[in-house]
Amino acid sequence: MKKTILFLIFTVIISFVANIKTFAKDIVPIRPNIAQVNTIGMYQVGNDITIYAEPDENSQILYRVRWNEDEFFPAEIGAENFFVVLLPKKSLALVSVMDYDDDWVEIMYNNSTGKTGWIKKDDPYKFMTWIGFYNTYGKKYGLTLLKSSPEFCNNLKASPEDLAKTISTINHPQKINLSIIRGNWALISVFDMDKTPKTGYVRWRSDDGVRYFFPELKPAP
Repeated sequence: MKKTILFLIFTVIISFVANIKTFAKDIVPIRPNIAQVNTIGMYQVGNDITIYAEPDENSQILYRVRWNEDEFFPAEIGAENFFVVLLPKKSLALVSVMDYDDDWVEIMYNNSTGKTGWIKKDDPYKFMTWIGFYNTYGKKYGLTLLKSSPEFCNNLKASPEDLAKTISTINHPQKINLSIIRGNWALISVFDMDKTPKTGYVRWRSDDGVRYFFPELKPAP
């Protein structure tokens, strides 16, 4: 009997620890997200966020989101759906933005369903457009090609045009450096497995806003 009880307790503890590790893992995009096509950028949030139905503190409160490295509330949304980027050890927590004004930001609080709500700004400098985000983090860390992106994303073009000549292809990239963004195109330098540098333009997002590349954010050591 005692062995059975001890086994059950051990199983519960293992399950609990596994759940904590699952949440504590850094969150970054792996595949293109169609639900986020109408977003205009990202906002850096704290660990206690009140989401309103309208940009008015007297409007309906949809959710109060609280999180730390060990847990996320409410579970019905889930950390993976709420954040676009979460690197707790770097104090970087970003959510996607639909709209904003002087005092409020409309965020997508569920990246799976596309549901949105409003949060009160606590710092005007925490909002970044997508291009601003890529220029800041893409140039610092480089880019990664998201899984399931279209095959044409591997084509390096001579100029930022779909009909431009393909001058090379990305095969097994070891490093993708971002030089400049021009609209939906990015000028990159790629080092494949053969260490041969390749430079050209790639589509980093589609015309309707689906992102194919993303800054290669890495966890703190």
